Amino acid sequence: MNLHANAALSLNGRRLLARRVVAEKWTLSEAAAAAEVSVRTAQKWSARYRSEGEAGLFDRPSIAKRVHNRTSAERIEAIAALRRLRFTGIVIAELLGMAETAVSGILTRIGMGRLGRLGLEPAERYQRSRPGELIHIDVKKLGRILRPGHRVTGNRRDRFTDNDGYGIAGWEFVHVCVDDATRLAYAEVLPDEKATTAIGFLRRALRFYRRHGVSVERLLTDNGSAYRSKLHAIACRSLGIRHLRTRPYRPQTNGKAERFIRSMLGEWAYGAVYRNSAERTAALDGWLWTYNHHRRHRALGRKPPATRLAELNNPLGSYI
Repeated sequence: MNLHANAALSLNGRRLLARRVVAEKWTLSEAAAAAEVSVRTAQKWSARYRSEGEAGLFDRPSIAKRVHNRTSAERIEAIAALRRLRFTGIVIAELLGMAETAVSGILTRIGMGRLGRLGLEPAERYQRSRPGELIHIDVKKLGRILRPGHRVTGNRRDRFTDNDGYGIAGWEFVHVCVDDATRLAYAEVLPDEKATTAIGFLRRALRFYRRHGVSVERLLTDNGSAYRSKLHAIACRSLGIRHLRTRPYRPQTNGKAERFIRSMLGEWAYGAVYRNSAERTAALDGWLWTYNHHRRHRALGRKPPATRLAELNNPLGSYI
């Protein structure tokens, strides 16, 4: 039983007090003095015990039995239906003419306070069993660094703009590749994302995996123009790789590459202050080595990709 924080009597104390009054015919004053409570308290517990027995000795909620302005079940169902359509609490309140605090409280009470994946199809998580069975490739565009900008110096005059106020530093393109089974990753900073550039990156990525004893079977990319080109299709066919593409507007299908990019941005691209793009590019190899050989992954049982690769290639622990 969860007693009130300021309760003077435990359940046994209430039972003893009530029995003294009801069964042993003590006066209320005598029973109250013995229990060190007020006569009013002794009267309450003895009356409950007389009418309800043991059940009357438990605490009761202080909530009102009847609330005249309680939200109707139909209105709550309407709020839930709108929430499943991923409407925010503010929008729901405007549509139904309710207070935002009332809608927020109802959403929290019915377990729909946070959107998350509410209203979306369930996430389908998968992991291939063999290294090289599927690799994920994606491209991330990064602004080129000519010198430390205003975010580093704190001086707004250090922004790189032309006379019209548009940036002139340009872009670099980080092509990334991640093995589905082991998360072993490879990346390069390249000047563009054209089909010929993507094909060159793919060939070098395959050589990287071959050096680690991995033979690539399938490739998954998004629907970028480079990956939809005939040139890329011919290259995949000549390399003996089956090319798969994600559904349109479904970047989560290529989620392992997307997650790798998030880590890469936080730990490498934006994880240090670089004087220029060349310095940032030079730091990529060192970060990749750390990622592949030392950084632990929750999805791999807190192991780095290299360790996971060794386990899959040598399931019995033999390194012959």
